[in-house]
Amino acid sequence: MERLRSIFGFAWPYFRPYWVRLALGVALGVAFGLINASFVWGTKTLFERMEPRAATVQATADSPVQGQLAQVNQRIKLFMDDWLPRVGRKLDWPQALGGLLLLPMLVALRGAVNYGNSYFMEWAGVHAMRDLKLAAHRQLQRLSMSYFNARQIGDHTMIMNAGVGQLNTCMRYGVSDAVKEPCTLISIAIALFVLDWQLALLGLVFAPLSVIPIGRIARKLRQVAATGYAAGATQDSLMVEVYGNTKTVKAYGLERWQLGRFADLYQRLLRVSIKQMQARALQNPIIEFVGVFGLGAVVVFVFHTGKTVPELVGFLTGLLMLYQPIKKLAHINTYYQEASVSVGMLQRLFAEQPTVAEKSGATVLRPMERELRFERMSFAYEKEAVVRELDLVLRKGTKLGVAGESGAGKSTIASLVLRFYDPQSGRITIDGTDIRDVTFDSLRGQIALVSQEVVIFDQTVAENIACGKLDATREEIMVAAKAAQAHEFIQQLPLGYDTRLGEQGTRLSGGQRQRIAIARAFVRQAPILILDEATASLDSHAEAEIQGAIERLEEGRTVICVAHRLSTLRNMDHVIVMEAGRIVEQGTFEQLLQRGGIFATMARRQGIAASGPAVLVD
Repeated sequence: MERLRSIFGFAWPYFRPYWVRLALGVALGVAFGLINASFVWGTKTLFERMEPRAATVQATADSPVQGQLAQVNQRIKLFMDDWLPRVGRKLDWPQALGGLLLLPMLVALRGAVNYGNSYFMEWAGVHAMRDLKLAAHRQLQRLSMSYFNARQIGDHTMIMNAGVGQLNTCMRYGVSDAVKEPCTLISIAIALFVLDWQLALLGLVFAPLSVIPIGRIARKLRQVAATGYAAGATQDSLMVEVYGNTKTVKAYGLERWQLGRFADLYQRLLRVSIKQMQARALQNPIIEFVGVFGLGAVVVFVFHTGKTVPELVGFLTGLLMLYQPIKKLAHINTYYQEASVSVGMLQRLFAEQPTVAEKSGATVLRPMERELRFERMSFAYEKEAVVRELDLVLRKGTKLGVAGESGAGKSTIASLVLRFYDPQSGRITIDGTDIRDVTFDSLRGQIALVSQEVVIFDQTVAENIACGKLDATREEIMVAAKAAQAHEFIQQLPLGYDTRLGEQGTRLSGGQRQRIAIARAFVRQAPILILDEATASLDSHAEAEIQGAIERLEEGRTVICVAHRLSTLRNMDHVIVMEAGRIVEQGTFEQLLQRGGIFATMARRQGIAASGPAVLVD
């Protein structure tokens, strides 16, 4: 019961806007359950009229009886008498028509009500699940980089696909059946008690026995569902890992090894599927066994008491119909057990809080006019500091190069400026304003990023470039492409700027993808430019072609250029060298080469030497 409250408590805010259709669906579900009881009355009435004694008994049998239900039943029978055939009476066309259509009309009415119930419930369900998915995406979008660094992609795909999907199934079918089937049970049970309370009591005493094993199966299903979600998340992550790096897999001949990883994973999924199948497949046989056992007890009792055939047929119809909703309720139990795991995943997602949050009442950052400053800034991803007490000032229009070995803290500086993370101590200011006090949009709107990890979306060329400025005109897009030396190859694509580039820009070379990224930065027209290993993944020829576009992009902007390939820093106004999170050297490119320190040693390993005599700098 606690899990049911948790599921409905979580889902209700998404269903609330659609409560009118939801209420209509519930009302029709109740009507569906009540209509099912009419089949007990219909079959009993028809079989009564087949009994030879029915013609003689009818006069006394139709005498007033106790109870409102009996009176209603009597009036209905009197009304239907001319429209239903009876043994011993000549068959005319109204009787033939009534005998032909009585049960089909009940079925048609039942079907129409069931359709209305399903339509309204599913309409509300799919709209609610759409809103839930959007809310989940909204939550994921607001979370910080630290959340995504700690999780696999498969965790997110399982939440959005399997997690929301299971809850959707539960809400669409589970809620509908949770209304219809209990009403069906109650209405048929009442009809059976009205028909013969002794038979009803005997037949229904076995129904609760089927609940005991269903409860045990439910716990098993919940455990299996949790295991299945974990294995599914691993599968999604493995697919992204393997097929997103196909070149490396093939180059190193890792196909069989990766296939082995898939085989192990699918063996785990296979065991989960078998356990789910076993748990689900056990439910119906248990319910049917209990139901038929109860049916046998009723048959023995009928022979013992000498009940009439019409009473027996009507009662057996109701009893057989009674166990159908019990079986459906067992399936509902399956939906709820699996949905409870999904709700747990979604609740944990919505409970997450961003580690880097926009302050309440954050101000809008004005365009930078003077300087970008780092004030005794320190940062650590976990325990070990990556940046230590960094003091640095970048005047507007300054081009700063950042060098250092891997792990020295170079890229972290760029991430901190973008507020992907916040420093543990110290601060970053723009014109004296702490960037933690301003809105994300106004801060990041002043920054253009070109990184080693070039992201190309599965959209057109124009749409990819316009990611830098969503309201950019076609003219602005083309100007940016020309500045990035991308216009010529774009025109050679099948549809030019309207060519869809495919996932991760598979139709383009590495240099072409980087030019699209540079065009994206050009169209943004941001005063601050961050180049994070922008040419590291390119060969020397492609780098030479790209470098001219980058230099044009740098003009008039404040630049932070993080580079392992030191040749890209030659045109920087100032270069700092990072080691263990600290600045250990700084100066111009040539000054650092001539000092013969860490920078010069790194440069020599890359075939770069000083171009002139040593220059002493205070």
